[in-house]
Amino acid sequence: MLYPNNIEQKLGFDRIREILNNLCVSPLGRAFVEKVRFSDNYDMIQKMIRQVDEMKQIIEIDANNFPTQNYLDVNYQLSKAAIEGAFLTEEEFFDVKVSLRTIQECLRFFDNKEPEQYPQLRELLGSAFSEKEPSGTTPKLAIRNLLDTLDKIIDDRGRLKDNASSDLQSIRRQLISEQGGLRKKLDSILKNARANGWITDDFSLTSRGGRMVIPILAEHKRKIKGFVHDESDTGKTVYLEPTEVLDANNEIRELENAERREIVKILMDLTTKLRPHVPVLRKAYTFLGIIDFIRAKAKLAISLKAIAPQSSNSQIVDWQNAVHPLLFLSFQKQGKKIVPLRISLDNDQRILLISGPNAGGKSVTLKTVGLIQYMYQCGLLVPMREDSTIGIFRSIFIDIGDEQSLENDLSTYSSHLTNMKNFLVNADKKSLFLIDEFGTGTEPSLGGAVAEAILEDLTKSGACGVINTHYTNLKAYADKTAGLKNGAMRYDSEHLEPLYELEMGKPGSSFAIEIAYKIGLPKAVIDRAKSKVGNQQVNFEKMLKELEIEKKVFSEKNVENAQKQRKLDQLLEQYQALKNYLDTEKKTLLNTAKTEAKQLLKDANQRIEATIKEIREQGAEKLATKEIRQDLQDFQKELILEKIPEQIASKEEEQKDEIEVVGGEITIGSLVRIKGQEALGEVLGMRGKDVEIAIGDLKTTIKLNRLEKISRKEFKQKTSPRAKMGGIDMNEKAMNFTYNFDLRGKRGDEALTEVDGIMNDVIMLGYDEFRIVHGKGDGILRTLTTFKTIN
Repeated sequence: MLYPNNIEQKLGFDRIREILNNLCVSPLGRAFVEKVRFSDNYDMIQKMIRQVDEMKQIIEIDANNFPTQNYLDVNYQLSKAAIEGAFLTEEEFFDVKVSLRTIQECLRFFDNKEPEQYPQLRELLGSAFSEKEPSGTTPKLAIRNLLDTLDKIIDDRGRLKDNASSDLQSIRRQLISEQGGLRKKLDSILKNARANGWITDDFSLTSRGGRMVIPILAEHKRKIKGFVHDESDTGKTVYLEPTEVLDANNEIRELENAERREIVKILMDLTTKLRPHVPVLRKAYTFLGIIDFIRAKAKLAISLKAIAPQSSNSQIVDWQNAVHPLLFLSFQKQGKKIVPLRISLDNDQRILLISGPNAGGKSVTLKTVGLIQYMYQCGLLVPMREDSTIGIFRSIFIDIGDEQSLENDLSTYSSHLTNMKNFLVNADKKSLFLIDEFGTGTEPSLGGAVAEAILEDLTKSGACGVINTHYTNLKAYADKTAGLKNGAMRYDSEHLEPLYELEMGKPGSSFAIEIAYKIGLPKAVIDRAKSKVGNQQVNFEKMLKELEIEKKVFSEKNVENAQKQRKLDQLLEQYQALKNYLDTEKKTLLNTAKTEAKQLLKDANQRIEATIKEIREQGAEKLATKEIRQDLQDFQKELILEKIPEQIASKEEEQKDEIEVVGGEITIGSLVRIKGQEALGEVLGMRGKDVEIAIGDLKTTIKLNRLEKISRKEFKQKTSPRAKMGGIDMNEKAMNFTYNFDLRGKRGDEALTEVDGIMNDVIMLGYDEFRIVHGKGDGILRTLTTFKTIN
């Protein structure tokens, strides 16, 4: 059931019909547009939807192979051909020919496809061409034979071919011959008349009454014997048939009559051949009209970016990114973007109560739900996301717009109540109702009470619905009643602008006070309005506004956090890729180094063996032995120089100590460096060749000959915090750090230097503890140094 009777105009479906009409290329398709009706038959709806979806695929993927023109309506010609004794004209046969060719191209298209492709359109084709003729001929074969016959007789200009029959061919040959001879005679007469000045240079041969004549000035008409057939409007020119061509013109007229008789004979015969196939052809042209209609629906779907969503034979609305079709097309022309709708209704929450400010998009949301549902149940694809689910309703009721009537003496409120009465009487679990501005049109407190009572009964009916309202009591009722849920049209409370976005789960504010401020209503008036409304209502609206502001803030934070998370994920991915690359590169270098070392060892062994052999052969003579040894030393140097990788040598060169040694005697207070290391310290005391130095917080004793004196300036530069931090790769240190540090087998001063380094790493990386593994020797480390406690 649909209510009211003008529901299509209310929802805008009449404009959808108009668009479909314009997209059809023939009256055949337009006839089906007029037959579109709302249906609640789930299987039939699914069949229509799949047909359109398949045609959409054809247009998008295989359009070049599918016919797009000559979808002609020849039902009049078929009716005429069915009458015994009647015949079709050449033009009418031409329309039949080109439209039959379109039908044949449709058949050929599906014949060339795999059987599993386009199953619904194939089924449609099968139902149109499956029934055989009384003669036993299949419809496809009959159409092909008929088209072959028409191709032999009718040319591509819609005229009978010369070889349509032998008699026609003979007549047309004679006619061409006679017309050629006639023209030669008239050209000669015309040339002579022009030479004598009886006609002007712009005069040429013409025809009057089907006879060839020459134009001649009226004052000279008696100078050429013949018959005057006509004269010009001014009477200055007459059209004369010379006596010499009279017989030729008569012969041509007889041949033309004979040609017409032969043409009629051929057309009669061709119509007789067509007549038995009229029933089959009617079905074929019905198929052609349906294809034109489906193509129009598919083209509309493409312009709307519409799809066939998931469907359910139940009462459900679960739509993602749905848009109002007509609004989408309008915005598309203007280059604007439309805000998509996300809405959900199911058995648990069947009725949605939408609130929010005026001009915030409530009515558009309502009409979007109604129009999309109506379109789908009329077999049209709908504009929404693929993961949406659309159900089927047996009835749709709407109360949208002002229906006051002077004839029936109905006010706006009375018309609304009349609609509500129909809703309450007819609504059931398979119904969808849409109500705009629920309860308005009368005194607010009474209107709100009546609306709440109606809403209670609608909730009990089990129907699904969407309601727009401003009433606070209805928002509160929806919040505490099972089966109902609130929704709000979002509003930018900071700039007081609508966002046209539906938010499920909470009521919306009307922002009446805020809008009054924005418009510039006097503050005194607004303050009095607040006092009249009461604190409870004002606080309620204030709370909704604050919630909206908080939601906006958290939404922005979520977006910001999501961006940061994406950037972090990218960095982590880059880091992991770099680590994998370095690990691979390390293995490659190690394998290469091992291979080169093996080859080096092999070459060295061979050279040594050769040297020993040569020494023995030389009889161990001193001079020869000395030369051989020198050759071996040179070979050793060459191997070292060749096998050290350039990048390692350059790296060692970069890492080489750049500290300048000043020289001079080392005394207490001197600043020194341990030779071959980067450790710097200050001399605290000297006992013979043993020197006590402080390296940072670490004290140690080391031999004098292992120290080098450096300048105080050099010491400050190398031990400053900035110098210590420069060039440190914290990531590398963290990756290579180990909690166990093994000192076994190391010399005392060497062990202390390495302990100092590892302690620096521990402090730098923020670890609380580490383990030093040492031997059970003579306590050298204990006597060399004094450890300070690390806080």
